[in-house]
Amino acid sequence: MANAVRKGHAPNWRAQLGSKLVAPETAIAHIKSGDRITLSIAQGTPFTLCAALAGRLMEIENVVVNHSAALFNWDLPGIGERFRLESFYLSPIGRELFGAGPGEFVPVSYYREGTLPPGLENFNVYLLTVSPPDEQGMVNFGDIQIMSKLLARSANLVIAEIDPNSVRIGGDNSLHISEINWFVERAADAPAIPLTPPPVPEEERRVVEAICGAVARELIPDRATIQVGVGSTSGALMSHLTGHHDLGMQTEIIPWGTANLVRDGVITGKYKKLFPGLVVGSGFAVGTPREQLEYADGNPVFQLYDFNFTDDIRLIAREDGLISINNALAVDLTGQVGSESIGPRMYTGTGGQIAFGIGSSMAGGTSIIILPATAMSQGKRLSRITTSLAPASVFTLPRTFVHYVVTEFGIATLKGKSLRERAREMIAVAHPDFRAELTAEATRMYG
Repeated sequence: MANAVRKGHAPNWRAQLGSKLVAPETAIAHIKSGDRITLSIAQGTPFTLCAALAGRLMEIENVVVNHSAALFNWDLPGIGERFRLESFYLSPIGRELFGAGPGEFVPVSYYREGTLPPGLENFNVYLLTVSPPDEQGMVNFGDIQIMSKLLARSANLVIAEIDPNSVRIGGDNSLHISEINWFVERAADAPAIPLTPPPVPEEERRVVEAICGAVARELIPDRATIQVGVGSTSGALMSHLTGHHDLGMQTEIIPWGTANLVRDGVITGKYKKLFPGLVVGSGFAVGTPREQLEYADGNPVFQLYDFNFTDDIRLIAREDGLISINNALAVDLTGQVGSESIGPRMYTGTGGQIAFGIGSSMAGGTSIIILPATAMSQGKRLSRITTSLAPASVFTLPRTFVHYVVTEFGIATLKGKSLRERAREMIAVAHPDFRAELTAEATRMYG
């Protein structure tokens, strides 16, 4: 039944909210010129509130809108003039607005428990998505928390969009209705989540399978605790771990397939030092299949916490032996990692790669970077193993915190190696078509 109340939601939740439940236009009318607005990210995008805010574009001015990993397209007339658009992590939707466009990218790369990072600490309005309240008046952030509780408690005006289909995940993932000023209901025509990902070409699928297979076989032992970063390559890793035993997960974004491994007894968290027996993160990956979210709904094994907690290096370093697996756009011959930009053009953002790369190293664990050896650009094949990152590219993770680099051609072992040794390791996992050129450049630079 379309109108059935989901488990955990109070059956009379509309009455419970009373006069706080208003039309979107009424709620957004409380925003005024000069306000600084931030919004919940990714699948937490409050679509109905975004549309209502966009409708006021010509009414108010000098407004800052910070929306990261947005699933709403902010490509609107007046953006960059009346509204300043900011982001600390770009999604494919509206990515072209940043760089040469009107959007402003704000680097955010380190996190401290209980403290909003620089660039996010001075917003007075927060718009977010929540579940309906339960009988005790607690709304849940659903399958993505990130910084929602901290942002809500730091803002003067908090407006929540209720998604009746939201799951309820445990951890520090709820807020009382008394801490929210206004509520609106999600419009019936709001985009469905998860969004359907585009089909993966067969060549790309084979490459990703080779990379993930090698990581699972060679670099992740039984009983290991892992962190898996966001990305199309790492997103396929979980299906390669079905034969493992007693794995743990301490991560930022819980990847696709995690729920299946918990259900099948592969991920038990039995040997975790932090949160033993639990899968801990700050959100689920965008596009996580609904049946996996339903399995996690109300399941005490899954817990979500603030990003500034899960990605605090001081916490990460306490998980002895943690294995960190993250994606890259390019890696140079010495192991310097670029994961955020292509030259000066921002592509995504830092996320937690720095925190987990450094934290896993401090924990006596392993930092692994995975990427296909090549990429196609304007019909031309380019090597992603490079002599140096492209000019003006962001150096995301220093080479001293990279232990292994894995492509479809093998595993490069970098930890403790000299520059010459690193270059040889990296060339061995580059695409064969580029090895001669890379070898010549390595000889010129390092002898």
